[in-house]
Amino acid sequence: MTDGAVVVMNPRSGGEKVARFGLVERAEAAGAQVRLTGPDQDPASLARAAIAEGATVLGVAGGDGTVAAVAAVAAEAQRPLVVIPAGTRNHFARDLGLNIANPASALAALDTGDVASIDLGWVGSRVFVNNVSFGAYADALLTPGYREAKARAFAEIAPGYLGGHEFVDAIVDTPQGPVEYPQVILVSNNPYRLSPPRRLGRPTLDSGLLGGIVLKRPAGALPPVLLPRLRRELRQGDAGQTDEGVITWTAPRITLHGAAARLPAGIDGEVVLLDLPIVCEIRPGALQVRVPRP
Repeated sequence: MTDGAVVVMNPRSGGEKVARFGLVERAEAAGAQVRLTGPDQDPASLARAAIAEGATVLGVAGGDGTVAAVAAVAAEAQRPLVVIPAGTRNHFARDLGLNIANPASALAALDTGDVASIDLGWVGSRVFVNNVSFGAYADALLTPGYREAKARAFAEIAPGYLGGHEFVDAIVDTPQGPVEYPQVILVSNNPYRLSPPRRLGRPTLDSGLLGGIVLKRPAGALPPVLLPRLRRELRQGDAGQTDEGVITWTAPRITLHGAAARLPAGIDGEVVLLDLPIVCEIRPGALQVRVPRP
């Protein structure tokens, strides 16, 4: 039985996976307490209350935004975190090697499991477990009804970016020098491997480095699909500037600055307005995660 474990669950994440997989009942059967998020109960507040009441292990079931909020509390309190993949994409859980098809299997780690120290990204006062994005994705998150109709939201945003008429109103510092008003900026907690497509993800979560990807504004028309373009460019060689204007690099800190007061950013799938200058940093080994033993 678990001792001192509290699991924060978002019942709306992933098309209500918490209910579909019976996660509340299974966690309680394992001896853990469960706290459900709601209109007046955000995941960070629930996690802090659990720590104040003596929780020795924090669990979180939900999407990457929920996971990031609880991870920040776990890191600050120096408590191990157990991730239950109950979101839609579960990028972080995938990179941890968890069984996405069976979220309940992660509950075994509440009692015992293998502990790993992994890095956390920070942008201002906010933690990100996956990435911070600026450009088309962040703008799509601001579109009314994005959660219910993601394809439609991207269809509304894409034409301006594809034609080079829309861009990130900032300058980002890269090893190739400052890039003004790029089309996309992606800063990730450890670098992504973009090729081959079937292995898209992060090979490690403890390199101590952020991954940076910048897509420069095109001089002419841009191919309509961005990710295959990135994969094609990255296959051509090591990180650096490519002929079509893709820059990739790693660094412990990545900075955006410019004349704009604020920028919309997608932080682990949650839209936030950030004040410039924006500084993204990584904190090596900041989080202890406990995963089920094979």
